[in-house]
Amino acid sequence: MTMPLKSNAMHWGTLAKTFHWAIVALLLVQGTLGLVMVELPKKPSVITYFTFHKSLGLTILLLALLRLGWRLFDRRPEEPASMPRWQVTGARVGHALLYVLLFAVPLSGWLFDSATALRPLVWWGVVPMPSLTGGAAPDLKDIAKEAHEWLFWTLVFVAAGHAAAALVHHFVHRDEVLRRMLPRRRAGDAT
Repeated sequence: MTMPLKSNAMHWGTLAKTFHWAIVALLLVQGTLGLVMVELPKKPSVITYFTFHKSLGLTILLLALLRLGWRLFDRRPEEPASMPRWQVTGARVGHALLYVLLFAVPLSGWLFDSATALRPLVWWGVVPMPSLTGGAAPDLKDIAKEAHEWLFWTLVFVAAGHAAAALVHHFVHRDEVLRRMLPRRRAGDAT
C-alpha cells in the first residue's frame, strides 16, 4: 500500500512522519553525543566530536525549518472526538513549545560557537556558516553556553512529556493518536 505524501483528517502523511522520526533519531544521537563529549578530556582529538555535534545541530535546525514550512501546506489530522478540549489545548501548546525548542537549542549552540570564535563553523566540512556575533564575544560566551544547556534540558523534558502523552493515548485511551504517526502505519490499519 502506498502511503500518501500529505496528511489527511485521519493520519499524518509520509513527509510529516519522515520529518518527525528523522528529528527524533537525530536528537537522540545529538543529546547522547553532547553529554558524552563534554566529559572527554580537552585534547585536539575531541575536536572531531564537537565538529560533528555542531553539524548535526545545524542539520536538526534545517529539518525543523523544513518541517515547519511543510506544516504551512499540510493539514493536521483531526483529534479523536473523545479527546477533551484541555488535552487538545495542551497538545497544541506542547507542539508549539517543541517547535520553539527545535529552533532555540541549535541557534543557542551556534551563538555559543560564534561567541567563542575558536575556529570557523563549517557545516559538514562543506558549507561555511556565518558567525552570529561577528567574532569573539567573551561577554556573550557564557550566557550562550548556559542558554544552550538549559534549553537542551527543557527540550528533553518537553519531548519526554510528548512521548509519555502519546503512550498514554495508545495504552490507556486506546485511540489513534500514536498509531497515526508510526512509520508505515495509517490510523485504522491492523496492528
